[in-house]
Amino acid sequence: MTRATWKNRACTGTFFPSSAFLSMHLGFEHTYAALSPRFHARVRQTPVKAPRLVIFNAPLAESLGLLAADVEPRAADVFSGNVLPEDAQPIAMAYAGHQFGSFVPQLGDGRAILLGEKRDRQGVLRDVQLKGAGRTPFSRNGDGRAAIGPMLREYLISGAMHALGVPTTRSLAVVTTGEQVFREQPLPGAVLTRVAASHIRVGTFEYFARRGDQDAVRELLDYVIARHDPQVRDAQNPALALLDAVALRQAQLIAEWMRVGFIHGVMNTDNMALSGETIDYGPCAFMDHYHSNTVFSSIDRGGRYAYANQPAIAQWNLARLAETLLPFIDTDAERAVERATHALEDFMTHFDARFLAVMRSKLGLSSAHDGDAELIGQLLAAMQESAADFTLTFRRLTLAATRPDQEAALRELFGSSAIDQWLNAWRRRLESDSQSTNERAELMRRVNPVFIPRNHRVEAALNAASAHEDFQPFRRLLSVVQRPYDEQPDAIDYEQPPQAAERVLQTFCGT
Repeated sequence: MTRATWKNRACTGTFFPSSAFLSMHLGFEHTYAALSPRFHARVRQTPVKAPRLVIFNAPLAESLGLLAADVEPRAADVFSGNVLPEDAQPIAMAYAGHQFGSFVPQLGDGRAILLGEKRDRQGVLRDVQLKGAGRTPFSRNGDGRAAIGPMLREYLISGAMHALGVPTTRSLAVVTTGEQVFREQPLPGAVLTRVAASHIRVGTFEYFARRGDQDAVRELLDYVIARHDPQVRDAQNPALALLDAVALRQAQLIAEWMRVGFIHGVMNTDNMALSGETIDYGPCAFMDHYHSNTVFSSIDRGGRYAYANQPAIAQWNLARLAETLLPFIDTDAERAVERATHALEDFMTHFDARFLAVMRSKLGLSSAHDGDAELIGQLLAAMQESAADFTLTFRRLTLAATRPDQEAALRELFGSSAIDQWLNAWRRRLESDSQSTNERAELMRRVNPVFIPRNHRVEAALNAASAHEDFQPFRRLLSVVQRPYDEQPDAIDYEQPPQAAERVLQTFCGT
């Protein structure tokens, strides 16, 4: 049988002969499944009616050591969960979480199934998970399914984040199911295949600590150290060293979010991965007009997870992690709290330093001066006062760094001479840097994207896919945002912010 025939069958949803899959191995390992049974539930995926492959990430497959030419033709059935590779051991992971500050003792993978772990070409173990694959013991009253819109959103935004250089989970495939899911209205169903350094969350530790199961916390602690931070195994205080390592990763991650104007939307403790990757792309969005209190999530009515609040919320989430580790940090409760508090204070120090560094780069500054934080703050204040577009401001600033005649285009975003005084201060500051004009331009181009997944474009693409099975707008937008720092003359429209009537003010969870 030719590969073309295999591909045709995969895309039309025709089932393969079972023997073709019984002998199929993806090279899975199962280190998490080998933990105590309390960490997960063994599950069986729920078959779907007519799986059809919508999108497949061939470069990601290749990075996992999989031959895309062999996997893609079989992707519709494999990544819908209809037929499993022989070496898969599907499980649903247990975890809890603080959601908008309130503790929920049991959440878990209510619609996700971990097939196994695949070691990539760099030797790093990666989870391969089906999202929307059916009910599990953690589904509560849910159907375990997912609609096409949220799954395409995650594929699109995670792909853009990866291209932007922001640590993130990745998406391997989206498969439609040929069935409907019922939310506020019937919607086409789909399954996403997500790849992550792991799916261990702050809420995973909370699940066991809140139950008083210290043996499980110890087992999980040892596992996380072995998988993510083996360098701390021989530290004087491994639990504290792990907390430090996780805090540093989160500080770097949040600074990267802020660099590109990204707002996660639901920074609950069950959505904070210890790996330091962005996880769970629900009501997330990129800012258009800059305002520090920007919120897009329809369920964040109090602005808890607003753009400017993200560092403090990350610190709050880390405090919940620290609470679960206190017995392992020190047997003396007061000393344990004191040591953990120092680690949490270090988080904000790390974040401030990282944020200042990335913002210096966005302004084209290669050296550090005492007045840089004030210069950055003055620009952000002017942007907020003028409702200037976040991405376009730094894009035009990048052009103005090498061509002063481009300052006029930058001033247009501010609608007045409010930026003139700042521009003069910026020009004086640039003179104190030793780098050449070309070096500065290259520095700024590496950190100031031309293209982001603008919300009105995202919503239009998802609506076309969901309502009309038209995937062309999605594919076009994906191709643009996968090259965010490149000039793309044929995609100039994708660079522009929305018109007033196009603005998207809320995004939704999609659960």
